[in-house]
Amino acid sequence: MHYVQAKSILSARNGMNLYRGCQHGCIYCDSRSHCYGMEHEFEDIEVKENSLSLLVDALRRRRKVCMIGTGSMSDPYMPLEKELGYTRQALELIHKYGFGATLITKSDLVLRDIDLLQAINEQAKCVVQMTLTTFDEKLCKILEPGVCSSAKRVEALKVLKDAGIPTVVWLCPILPLINDSAENINGILDYCEQAKVRGIINFGMGLTLRDGNREYFYNALDRHFPGLKDEYIRRWGNAYEIASPRKHELSALFHQRCESAGIMHNNDEIFAYLNEFEEKDTQMSLF
Repeated sequence: MHYVQAKSILSARNGMNLYRGCQHGCIYCDSRSHCYGMEHEFEDIEVKENSLSLLVDALRRRRKVCMIGTGSMSDPYMPLEKELGYTRQALELIHKYGFGATLITKSDLVLRDIDLLQAINEQAKCVVQMTLTTFDEKLCKILEPGVCSSAKRVEALKVLKDAGIPTVVWLCPILPLINDSAENINGILDYCEQAKVRGIINFGMGLTLRDGNREYFYNALDRHFPGLKDEYIRRWGNAYEIASPRKHELSALFHQRCESAGIMHNNDEIFAYLNEFEEKDTQMSLF
């Protein structure tokens, strides 16, 4: 871990990352890609020491309240958050200034802040997005070694739903020849139905590989799935998009089941929902 002084904290689309790098060790993580210009080891977490003061300034300057997002490049609830609490303090500021919040995580540590998530949702809107890649717990420990189990994530989704906080699942990536089976997709969708999620985001049945994350992923294949790296190279070479040979079958299964369960499954529709700020009338009647 090391500290830096950041120049800004909110992007043009009102996203923020309080940390850079991640402790979860997911073998497929795109954030490792060289194109993002990270100048330190991915596991040496960069902490933006002045991020909270920058956030106060940014929120004060916004002409309109809106949704503030976090988690797109670095999980806001990695283990380090237990010690530092930057995510919780950021949520306190978001609530104080009347903004909405949406975050992406793989951790049940999100439940630590359920009081704040509820407060934001009562005042405006708060949506928790959770990534699920497999319902097989042994495989989960290989693909995402530093993260809580899929089952624990689902339990967190249920608790959030019971607390009135809407949830969305990211069903991705689907790794060809590893978790691209109907059994896995059905298992995850069973989880999503049990948790009564509002929507499921899926970008097609596959994954993306770029310089940086490709090498890390292939090294993991050598450790856990001997011979599979050679099969990837034979089939896809250095392609960016690695689509499952079962993509059409699995995509049809995904959309059919979501439609039947009444779960949003159109990505554009879900992202529009995530970005839509909903200010609620909390003013008490004078009478």
